[in-house]
Amino acid sequence: MENQSLETKYNKWIVLLSVVIPLVVAILFGVNLRKLGYDVEPLSFLPPIYATINGITAIVLVLAVLAIKKGNRQLHESLMKTAIACSVAFLAMYVAYHMTSDSTKFGGEGIIKYVYYFILITHIVLSVVIIPLVLITYVRALAQVFDKHKKIAKITFPIWLYVAVTGVIVYLMISPYYVY
Repeated sequence: MENQSLETKYNKWIVLLSVVIPLVVAILFGVNLRKLGYDVEPLSFLPPIYATINGITAIVLVLAVLAIKKGNRQLHESLMKTAIACSVAFLAMYVAYHMTSDSTKFGGEGIIKYVYYFILITHIVLSVVIIPLVLITYVRALAQVFDKHKKIAKITFPIWLYVAVTGVIVYLMISPYYVY
């Protein structure tokens, strides 16, 4: 019963964060400090760093699944906390970059352009969807409701992995068009 109340206690936070994070990111994405007259250097060095963090997140997620399949709950927990920290670091750097730099336009032509935009759009949509899924999955583990945790983790894992991997792919596809 105590575990159920722990889940209920965190549900309000999950809903709040699931709404506030995408809203704040969308608002900040539209704020360019340089265009507002602030004398800030563009953080143009960040995209390869946050793309690498996305790649690390993908690797950590796979290692976490392997750890739990081998019954190593402590390693799994540490790896999942690392994946969450990587995702938070990615988000902070992504917002900082876009607040100091002009958006880069994809310059590819033909079918590759459609592939790029398909990957980008699904990446963006699922990056919003993954927020509540990660939070619910984490809280269920925290509450030690492992049957429910495992059930939602089977949904959360592939979506989070897709977001992490496509983050790298989007970067690789658009990187030739960055202006440094």
